[in-house]
Amino acid sequence: MPINSFLYPGVKAPPPFEVANSVRLDDGSSDNFSKTNTSGNSDTTKFTVSLWFKKTAFESNGGGLFMIKNASNNTADKVMLYFLDDKLNCFISDSGGSTESNVVPNRVFRDSSAWTHLTYRYDSTQGTDSNRVRIYINGTQETSLGTANYPDQNHAQPIDDSTQTIIGKSVYSNGNTYYFDGYMCEAVLVNGQSLDPTSFGEFDEDSPTIWKPIDVSGLTFGNDGFYLDFEDSSNLGNDVSGGTDLTENNIASIDQSTDTCTNNYCVLNPLEPHTNKNTFSEGNIVVSGGSGAWHLARGTIGLTQGKWYWEVFFSGGTVANYHAGVQLASATSYSNLHSQAGTTTFYNGDGGEIFTGSSQAFTTNDYGTMNGSSDILGVALNMDDKQITFYKNGSAIVTNYSLDTPNDTMMPLSVQYGSSQVTKVNFGGTQHTAISSGNSDANGYGNFEYSVPSGYYSINSKNLAEFG
Repeated sequence: MPINSFLYPGVKAPPPFEVANSVRLDDGSSDNFSKTNTSGNSDTTKFTVSLWFKKTAFESNGGGLFMIKNASNNTADKVMLYFLDDKLNCFISDSGGSTESNVVPNRVFRDSSAWTHLTYRYDSTQGTDSNRVRIYINGTQETSLGTANYPDQNHAQPIDDSTQTIIGKSVYSNGNTYYFDGYMCEAVLVNGQSLDPTSFGEFDEDSPTIWKPIDVSGLTFGNDGFYLDFEDSSNLGNDVSGGTDLTENNIASIDQSTDTCTNNYCVLNPLEPHTNKNTFSEGNIVVSGGSGAWHLARGTIGLTQGKWYWEVFFSGGTVANYHAGVQLASATSYSNLHSQAGTTTFYNGDGGEIFTGSSQAFTTNDYGTMNGSSDILGVALNMDDKQITFYKNGSAIVTNYSLDTPNDTMMPLSVQYGSSQVTKVNFGGTQHTAISSGNSDANGYGNFEYSVPSGYYSINSKNLAEFG
């Protein structure tokens, strides 16, 4: 129970538990972690999975969060937690390959802007069948179920020396493989125990609807259990519980992120209108344009006050076919970007100009174009004074330009024309390429190529709580 400083004056409550790092998993790169289980288990009727995730792709087969499978058989003795049509499927097959259990909550997971906590409890010793598989989202049990097929009493789960445990991948019985696209942190497997979600998180004392993580390092993880905190960039599969590390498959140090369940960063939003021809990747910080028209991508976090900084890199195609800046959140028509009031962007065409949506016009100033192979555009948004400044490789090229129709929530914006255009955005939490210099804001958040302007901050939940 948290310490109440009013009842016990002079006694300070411990600081909240902070999660420093996550891992970014990209389905296009087949990213996943795996290990071969080597220890026999004293209790094969209980286990618990706990992990935080931020889902960034929304498609019919959204990939696997967690699975245990027979090392030589994709059908028999399998546990699989995976997304299908954006719903979480919790599947178990028996030794013959038939379905032993399948529990599917009605909840749909289609929010690329937020972190979610999953607790999956397995306890086949329970006399009541619905207690043998229990699913909790953000600390609350899922009771609205579209499918509810439970395992037989005392059914043995397959964590044993002939199986593999995999994170970020699902393998169907027909051999089709799907990978998770998004972020994960605090990935935990406890073997031999069925634990309540309060072993992994708690509701915030001041905001009781908010579920937050707690320190799990003191748990007993059991044979072949593990705890991944993703804090060692040189070994992201490091099991800090002391067990065997998981193997990193197609995962590199650049996939470590500071976008976590305790500090949520802005990324690009694939669910915005007029993004259907775009392709998003690398945790939704990279976007490739569609053919035949202008296509936009906006950030997941809107800004009403404060001062904010991010960086944009243009890669591929014709550098003249790029915009980057901000747009009003209230803009509703995306069929023609140039008609949208509240758009203020740096435009690479015609020598580098400022485009404003209300006047549907470009400035006559020549600010200089960006080299698509090397230059980085810095965007400094001042919502307090309703101005925007653009930087080229750390040097201001447009200073304190007045926003077009500024009195509303503004969204980070990137726009590209044609299928060969690729925009890479660094909001500070996740990088598309290695940073050579490493610059954070005054709060110590973010990782940018160039110095963050004084008084400006990366767009994340910690900074928003203080300055937003």
